[in-house]
Amino acid sequence: MDTITIERAEYDRLREAAEMLADVKAFDAAMAERGEGVPGHVVDAIMDGQSPLKAFREWRRLSQNRLAALSGVNRVQIGDIEDRGKSGSVDTLRKLADALGVTVDDLI
Repeated sequence: MDTITIERAEYDRLREAAEMLADVKAFDAAMAERGEGVPGHVVDAIMDGQSPLKAFREWRRLSQNRLAALSGVNRVQIGDIEDRGKSGSVDTLRKLADALGVTVDDLI
């Protein structure tokens, strides 16, 4: 067995570099899986209390009527989820997420 002795500062620097590389690889893998990222203004709108459904719908530049046509979900129900904080069923959220090109988790 070979043993190498290095200074603690060099060891710490190498460990930090290895952790950074692991973070970069994890980020690259996540971006490759997810594809399209969510713009900051959409995240900001959600963080400021806007309904995630409304934020994603507006990002996609869809009216409630158009989203209803694409998803098969009634426009009134979309309005209830967006403006009145009602929760849709899992099936409803799945239809809306599919129409918006996002995940159900993004809408929750």
